[in-house]
Amino acid sequence: MEKIKKLKKILKREKIDGYIIPKNDEFFGEYVPDYNDRLNFISNFSGSYGLALILKNKNYLFVDGRYTLQANNQSKKFFKVITIPNQMPSDILRKKKLLIGFDPNLFTRRSLSIFFGKSESDYKPLTNNFIDEIWKRKIKKNKNKFFVLPAGSISEKYQSKISKITNYLKRKKSDFLFITASENNAWLLNIRGHDTKYTPIPNSYILIGNNKNIKFFCDLKKLSSKFKNHFDKIEFLDIKICAKTLLKIKKSKFIIDQNSCSYFFENIIRKNNEILNFQDPIYFLKAIKGRQEIENIKKAHIFDGIALTKYIFWLKKNFDKKKITEISASQKLFNFRKKNKKFKFLSFPTISGTGPNGSIIHYKATKKTNRILKKGDIYLVDSGGQYEFGTTDVTRTISLKNSSKRIKDIFTRVLKGHIAVANFKLKSNTSGAKIDFRARKYLKQIGLNYAHGTGHGVGYYLNVHEGPHAISKNNNINFQKGMIVSNEPGYYEKNKFGIRIENLIYVKKDRKGNTFENLTMAPIEKDLIIRERLNKNEKKWLNDYHKTVFRNLVKSMNKFEVLELKKACSAI
Repeated sequence: MEKIKKLKKILKREKIDGYIIPKNDEFFGEYVPDYNDRLNFISNFSGSYGLALILKNKNYLFVDGRYTLQANNQSKKFFKVITIPNQMPSDILRKKKLLIGFDPNLFTRRSLSIFFGKSESDYKPLTNNFIDEIWKRKIKKNKNKFFVLPAGSISEKYQSKISKITNYLKRKKSDFLFITASENNAWLLNIRGHDTKYTPIPNSYILIGNNKNIKFFCDLKKLSSKFKNHFDKIEFLDIKICAKTLLKIKKSKFIIDQNSCSYFFENIIRKNNEILNFQDPIYFLKAIKGRQEIENIKKAHIFDGIALTKYIFWLKKNFDKKKITEISASQKLFNFRKKNKKFKFLSFPTISGTGPNGSIIHYKATKKTNRILKKGDIYLVDSGGQYEFGTTDVTRTISLKNSSKRIKDIFTRVLKGHIAVANFKLKSNTSGAKIDFRARKYLKQIGLNYAHGTGHGVGYYLNVHEGPHAISKNNNINFQKGMIVSNEPGYYEKNKFGIRIENLIYVKKDRKGNTFENLTMAPIEKDLIIRERLNKNEKKWLNDYHKTVFRNLVKSMNKFEVLELKKACSAI
């Protein structure tokens, strides 16, 4: 590959043994604009998480279990694909004393430590990005303005949120919080933007002092007079002078976000100040949705459920009558969603995979891989939308008739795991790690498992993947009232099929304590269930769920769809 050769010429010129390229840009968001996707440029890998290590004689691409198959399909010609954490970059470099270059704007000290901390090599921050040197691209930056959320869509005013942060700083005896995660800035000021494809992110940094002095750094062209006039006592500054502003601060105590404060910024702060060992508190505050957010999110899920359910009925009616491909099916679902005026855009790239493509956990159909939906296959569609009052994420596995007994057996086990999570009795100290095993129990009975977490947090008209809580074996954040999380066990058989059932659920407090309640409103595929494998309580959960789906969707269906909805939601 010519571009790799060019990169290695630069390494030789600069007398450097290797170079590392992350997925993220300088704002560390999940979804990177195409013009900043340096990892995709050098490796052809299009997934949302990965890291490339280019050495003189070998190239490595590190991904997690969600992307192993995809990375091999896209990049194995020029890269050795390695799944983390099974093997880490430091393992490759452990016995090598090399000089590895990196862009300090694209890594944090924490990420360098995680990936390379155990190696004996040296790591050199560089003033220029080597990929940018060889990538002759046209940068078309989004010029859309930042905007303030309407008062009726939020539970708490920005002034109250600022008070919470400044009180936190005082308790921790810190002078400043430097907020580098744009989604946290969005939460703090109740604002949104258009700086990424799937998330309404306002790319920015905020420096907030314990005296409520706030400096907001961004591209000033994205701020209207109306926007600026909405806020009291906030100084709006060009993002280009952020480093210079930080350099002027001395003998102060800072809290930074170790997950998004770049190596570059952290070094500037450390030069004249002390960094305290506390995390940005906004992550936790943002995870707990207020009453207004929850009510709005419920509306978003009903709208989304209408679109998805109409799509499922259309698909089942037409897949064996006309040529429907993964790409055309995905477009049809998008068309159903955009009929709703409250729909803004997708919350992530739709995963539309049939047959063997369904086994690729984060599959994205291309012209080369695009399969026709055909009888006998199962079809997995994972999709979601950004609405002006909520974010959705839902997966359904759909039978295209004549599914095998084995597929039905596995689907039923996945469903039993899904129900086990939904019915989990929450205590004050219940974390995702205590729930995850329940979702996997019935698959593990026959020696099966899946290579991803069972659930991730979800934002409010914001990130579709949001921390700090999750349902996974390593997450110890306790669930609290107002937290939203996905419930998505699955199973993927390489080159054969994929199964996943995903609903969003939230923590609701009632007389008995905290419980999970479903947000997602769409039928679960009954044609894939072995009914006698479900116990009485599981059948009750499914029947109650389908009653709720029917009640919320029926008024939006035409005559044909009403009949299909009755069948899809009938008791088992």
